[in-house]
Amino acid sequence: MIHPCILSGGSGSRLWPLSRKAYPKQFLQIFDDESLFQKTCRRVSGSGFGAPLVISNQGHRFLCAEQMMETGLDAGRIVLEPQGRNTAAPAAVATLMVEREDPDGLILMLPSDHLIADEAGFLEAVRAGEQAARAGSIVTFGIRPSEPNTGYGYIHLGEEDGAFEGVRPVREFVEKPDRERAQAYLDDGGYVWNAGIFLFSARAMRAAFEAHAPAIVEGAAAALDAAAADLDFLRLDAAAFGAIENISFDYAIMERADNVACVPMDPGWSDLGSWSAVREVFPADKDGNASLGDSLFLDTRDSFVYSAEASVAVLGLNDVLVVNTRDALLVAHKDKAQDVKRIVEQLEADNRIEVIEHKRVYRPWGWYEGLSQGARFQVKCIMVKPGAQLSLQSHVHRTEHWVVVSGTAEVTIDGKTQLLAENQSAYIPLAARHRLANPGKIPTYLIEVQSGAYLGEDDIIRYEDIYGREGTRS
Repeated sequence: MIHPCILSGGSGSRLWPLSRKAYPKQFLQIFDDESLFQKTCRRVSGSGFGAPLVISNQGHRFLCAEQMMETGLDAGRIVLEPQGRNTAAPAAVATLMVEREDPDGLILMLPSDHLIADEAGFLEAVRAGEQAARAGSIVTFGIRPSEPNTGYGYIHLGEEDGAFEGVRPVREFVEKPDRERAQAYLDDGGYVWNAGIFLFSARAMRAAFEAHAPAIVEGAAAALDAAAADLDFLRLDAAAFGAIENISFDYAIMERADNVACVPMDPGWSDLGSWSAVREVFPADKDGNASLGDSLFLDTRDSFVYSAEASVAVLGLNDVLVVNTRDALLVAHKDKAQDVKRIVEQLEADNRIEVIEHKRVYRPWGWYEGLSQGARFQVKCIMVKPGAQLSLQSHVHRTEHWVVVSGTAEVTIDGKTQLLAENQSAYIPLAARHRLANPGKIPTYLIEVQSGAYLGEDDIIRYEDIYGREGTRS
């Protein structure tokens, strides 16, 4: 049995403004109507694979659960990190969890936000590395380079020793090079890109942690031993997990271990680490232009447009990236794609909401989307999933007026419950305890009009919540 461990803690800041902290790139359903997270789950399912172990930050727990459910695959386990700790800590957690159930089981650890076009080729590479992993090697998977890319780390391969077909020893891991060294690696032919995908036995990895990073595995054990179940999630202990060193799996283990091997592969892989990389995924016209959404290119070459709703026209420009969302617009030269992260850093410094959320904000019960806002008022569209309900709550600074536009709404206000159909409405006075639920079998859509002195999302007091959010203000 191979136990997939999917790491889903990243924020994808280089794909801003489409990727936000509350809805990062692994959950964006823009690739054949599936997200990268869903594609990753599906890729490592089926014969020979166990149910996935997903390690995510707590803010994305409901996104993980919902998207796993949408795949129709066997439900896996979702472990929540109380804070980001790079990749060594979750690797140790996964090792311990699998070891306690299947000491000789193999763990396939992989990011949730990579795109692989040739999934059969990827699985063939995994099978090639399986025998070496069962024999005690820590197997990594390298991508045969197609260009002198300076955005990836490299792996220097040793000569095949014949021990396992398709598996080569690793001489060293190399940091991201400059252009000249990257070209030299490409010309040499003995280097591959480090894809951040690993296969190892729980027993071998436990030994590696004890030899090279004992404090990390000890901290992971403490975080697991004190973990608490929360609905279908497992919350790692915050104090124990927060004390673990913030270090990557490569630095903690891979660059120190002497039993490392690599399977070179070419499965049409991309980490989609920039808008330039996303551009390569979509077919281009005769002038090298590609788009996702309504676009028009005139006298333009080698450019890319993403637009959620509006029509975007590009005239007389070359090598540009245009990303248009409902509340933010990015225009950049394609050579500056890696620097989009600098924009995110500036927005964070300015405390801008555009770095955190979209206009549409997802919640475990559905979503809401801002439509209009002015002095002392705000208008939203709300969607409540069938069978879902919001928390029993009240507001200190605002009143609300709900109008049902589709579906059925069960509204409770200060202990009195009423059923609202299309075109019916309800008024929620200041400080009233209220709850909204959808008892039907289709989504319920409402228009909410808020009015008051303060309209922030933190003006909320929760009394009861089926999603375990009592006492929180978000």
